[in-house]
Amino acid sequence: DYANGDLSSLCVWPDQIRHWYRYRWTSPLHFIDTPDDACSYEYSRDCHDTHGVKDMCVAGAIQNFTSQLEHYREGTSDRRYNMTEALLFLSHFMGDIHQPMHVGFTTDEGGNTIAVRWFRHKSNLHHVWDREIILTALADYYEKNLDSLQEDLVGNFTEGIWFDDVASWKECDDLLPCLNK
Repeated sequence: DYANGDLSSLCVWPDQIRHWYRYRWTSPLHFIDTPDDACSYEYSRDCHDTHGVKDMCVAGAIQNFTSQLEHYREGTSDRRYNMTEALLFLSHFMGDIHQPMHVGFTTDEGGNTIAVRWFRHKSNLHHVWDREIILTALADYYEKNLDSLQEDLVGNFTEGIWFDDVASWKECDDLLPCLNK
């Protein structure tokens, strides 16, 4: 009700609460760090927090929250879990795992330590990727009309450049291999 049925409007919630005391444990769930000399990501090597606790990365979070929601649907959910939070976390982390700055090398901290200039102001690569590129495109190509940008994105799925890929995104018999593609 709070979002009038618009789940996307709530997908920023995990970023907003990650530094709150109660949710500090979620901070490492927003990304995956790979060793600087590695050419690829390996779940068993890379999905852990700074203390070495396994499954504490965005891929582990997706598995966890997907499992919680699947068990709820089957009527076997562990009632210790909050299904609304599980849905919000899963929705957010599906976005995070698809962002290049959230899956990268350890030392650059997801592009946060890479200084760049975006037109006239100093920034870092992560911020430019997450925010500035989108805002610039919105202003330059859509006259700041978010509805037009969203319409074009939807068109790419329904009849455009991603149309042929959509079918392969819908099914996954085994979550871990699907996450690691």
